[in-house]
Parts: sequence; C-alpha cells; structure tokens
Amino acid sequence: MTIRMQRRLKMLIVILCCLLFIFVSLYVYNLLAVKKGEGDFPPEGNFINVEGINLHYYSKGKGQPIVFLHGGILSGNDYKDVMNLAANRGYHAISFDRPGYGYSERPEGMEVTPITQATLLHNALKTLGVDRPIILVGHSWSGTMTLSYAVQYPNEVAGVVLLGAAMYKEGYPAENGDALSKINTIPVLGDTILNTLLKTPQGKAMAKSMVEETFAPEMTPAGYIEETYALGFRPGQLKANREDVLAFPKTSEKLSPQYKNIKTPAVIIVGQKDPFGMIDQARRLQQELVNSKLQIIPEIGHMIPQLHPQVVLDGVEELKVQR
Repeated sequence: MTIRMQRRLKMLIVILCCLLFIFVSLYVYNLLAVKKGEGDFPPEGNFINVEGINLHYYSKGKGQPIVFLHGGILSGNDYKDVMNLAANRGYHAISFDRPGYGYSERPEGMEVTPITQATLLHNALKTLGVDRPIILVGHSWSGTMTLSYAVQYPNEVAGVVLLGAAMYKEGYPAENGDALSKINTIPVLGDTILNTLLKTPQGKAMAKSMVEETFAPEMTPAGYIEETYALGFRPGQLKANREDVLAFPKTSEKLSPQYKNIKTPAVIIVGQKDPFGMIDQARRLQQELVNSKLQIIPEIGHMIPQLHPQVVLDGVEELKVQR
C-alpha cells in the first residue's frame, strides 16, 4: 500500500468516525428529548390490553356511549373539551389514542389500516364492557375508520358524526402518497431519519408549520404546537402517522362502494373554510348515505374538535332528530 493510499484510508476512517459520532450524538439527543416530552405531557387516561396491544383511552361520564376518534396529529385528548360537554349532558364519553398515537401501542408485523383499527376499537369496547349501541364521532383521517366500523358492525352503531372527515381516495390531500410519508416508511433509512432528526430545530419548525397549516385560517390553541412537537414528533408516532397517510387511499377506495349500505343516522359536519377540500367529500357522502344530514359551518376550518366543541355536541344531539 502506497503512502498516498494510506493517507486516503486514514482520511476515510476519520470521516466515518465523525459521521458515527454525529449519528450517535443525534440519536442520544433525540432519545432524551422524547423522554422529556413525555415527562411534560404524561398519559392522563387509562390503559387496556387488547389482542396484546396496550391502548390508552379517556373515559368520562355515564349514559349513552359516545366514542370519539381523533385525526392524524395528536391523540384522543383532542376531544378533551367535547368530552366534558358530553359527560355533563348525560353521555358516557370515550376517546382512544389510535394505535401508535399518544400512549397507545401499534400492532407489529401486520398492515395497519382504517379497517384493522376499527376492528381493534370494536374489540377494545367489548373488553371494556360497552355493549350498548354507540355513537361514533370521527375527525379528519378517521372518517374512513368511522364508516368502516359502521359497515362492519351496523347493529352496534346508533349514529355517526363526521367532522371535516376524509372518506374517499379522490380529493384526499395525499391521494397518491407524499414524499415525506414514503421516505419515512422506508426500512432502515426511515427509522434512521426518525430517530435522529425529529428533535432538531428543523423538526421543531416542521411541527410548527404542520400545526399552523392544519388549523388555518383559525388560530392554533395555546400549547398545541408544543404538545405536537413533544408527542407527535416522536419516532413511533410520526411513523404511525405516515403509515396511516399511505394506507388511507387504498383503504377508502376499497371501502367506499359500501358506504351506500349504511343505514345508520349520520351527521356530516365540515367547516366552510376547511383548507383540505373536505367540503366536496362531505357533499359526496351526503348523497350516498340515505339517512344523513350535511352541515357546512360558516367561518370555521378543519380542527373542529379542538376549536368548536359545542358544534361537535350539537351534531351528536342532531342525531336524535333523525331517528
């Protein structure tokens, strides 16, 4: 080996050692930041084990059960204010962290879709002893999951309320997938990115931008960006979110021909200023559901559960009129 080759080899070793040091430093930093975030926003609900999966859920009040399904950012705690209203109105309000979100585990070794999540939810409710027909309230991404539940268990659903919900592949913002989801779900590469870059300043800026775009044109609630950065930008949760984004189009395409078979009363609520094209989806669904009512609420956007809890409860109460 010549002296020049030896120098190049030494240089290569130095570069590789530097890269390894940077990788390990970022990994440890992100790990500590995740633990800090979980310490700042610890679980406030209860846990139940279903099919070997630990699910975190919130429960409040007694009476007719209402099950709230959150969208694609944070957790079942998005319905905190709605649940308080519902409990005070004589309902049993239940809200789960969907698999991989908040403090719920995500099944491994299988494809997780809106359909499989609806099945897991059904089994969780049975384990909890909820045997009365339920009212299902689904926001955003959970539109298809909510309708999947109604298709699979029609006799166990008393009514459906959909909030800025996505139900069809056509018009879904990531109808053909998106670069962020595809990159972050690549084996090895995706996990490397998720475990080293989420807690950098760039990750924090991405969390802020994502939240503000989702709440637009309305204001983001105080503390929501911080909680999204702390919990939503953990490797497991962001990966779950990206997998959900990719699973949605093919699942909704498979399931949507069955929507017309749903006879359960349904209230479809969408904000007039929803930035994601959900008004078109809401109108399309209203034409397919024989027992449904569409409400387009003036001057509000997409994040109805967080900003307009009374609108949600009014939608639940509207189901009584349709029965």
